[in-house]
Amino acid sequence: MSMPQPVKRLVSGVILDLDGTLLNTDAIVGEVLKVYLAKYDKRWDGRETPKVAGKTPVEAAAAIVEDYGLSCSTEELISEITPMFGDQWSKIKALPGANRLIKHLRGNGVPMALASNSPRESIELKISFHEGWKESFAVIIGGDEVRNGKPSPEIFLAAAKGLELEPSKTMVIEDSLPGVVAGKAAGMEVVAVPSLPKQNHLYTSADVVINSLLDLRPEKWGLPPFQDWVEDTLPIEPWHIGGPVIKGFGRGSKVLGIPTANLSTDGYSELLSEHPSGVFFGWAALSSRGVYKMVMSIGWNPYFNNKEKTIEPWLLHDFEEDFYGELLCLVIVGYIRPEANFPSLEALVEKIHDDRRVAEKALDLPIYSKHRDNPFLRI
Repeated sequence: MSMPQPVKRLVSGVILDLDGTLLNTDAIVGEVLKVYLAKYDKRWDGRETPKVAGKTPVEAAAAIVEDYGLSCSTEELISEITPMFGDQWSKIKALPGANRLIKHLRGNGVPMALASNSPRESIELKISFHEGWKESFAVIIGGDEVRNGKPSPEIFLAAAKGLELEPSKTMVIEDSLPGVVAGKAAGMEVVAVPSLPKQNHLYTSADVVINSLLDLRPEKWGLPPFQDWVEDTLPIEPWHIGGPVIKGFGRGSKVLGIPTANLSTDGYSELLSEHPSGVFFGWAALSSRGVYKMVMSIGWNPYFNNKEKTIEPWLLHDFEEDFYGELLCLVIVGYIRPEANFPSLEALVEKIHDDRRVAEKALDLPIYSKHRDNPFLRI
């Protein structure tokens, strides 16, 4: 029998970071830096992201100038690149669970603050493209409104003061290590949602580390629980992906006894980066064969330590032959759990079969079964 999860220190308000926590800023940063660095015959490939995540604009710019050996100064880089970012903010997408969390806290009267190392003007511009965000925050503080940015606790202490709450009664939600350090230094409860893959082990000072905002359980801190889970599943805004079935690692049928239908991620890397790793489910159409229930994993599969983010659907039907090369279209409609590691192969297989049972049962519910007629599945 599993032990019940202990309740964390009770809190009354929430302070949220913006970039990497609520907004998928990394995608925009990557696109802008690719263009900017090309004029120096340099190539941005994302490996430098950990050095700029959670830093102030000046710190991030200085790191790029140094690491790439650029001939410009930090100030010159900022002045040249700022207008390039300004043209991109309208395209920045909310991270999965961000709108849901903001709406939930606001609807339940939980005081919220936004505290970001970005300048106040930049924060205001970014959130202006997301309906209902600005009016949801009682306090908004930018890095240019305090003497020291994160990892200094100053910005979080100022946010708590603005909310008229004791630091010990506030919870910080952060994606970066500097933000986590700042939150703990302020004496607050800290939930880490790492924006970089395979970095969870670095967030040891956080009170809780979660895979995405979809996994936040506010009731652990005495805050109102989400009411949108249905039969151990979370309905999500449907999204779809399709392509020919390819040969994968060969371990689905051979190692796990579970015949997954692997899809090529060519052309879908940006789409996959928008969705957290974890176990999802929905409907699958296979060429002219028909439409089937489907459960799938997205991620790096910690047990096998994949090097790339993959998508591995399991069509919940007994097929008599392989279908390599056939067109497979998926409509993903619900979420079950975050990606996890397992102590043994047996434990992994057992959990996968649990996921199947959850998905099969859920897909009979009207909220999910209606998507069986999605036009994307008409192939």
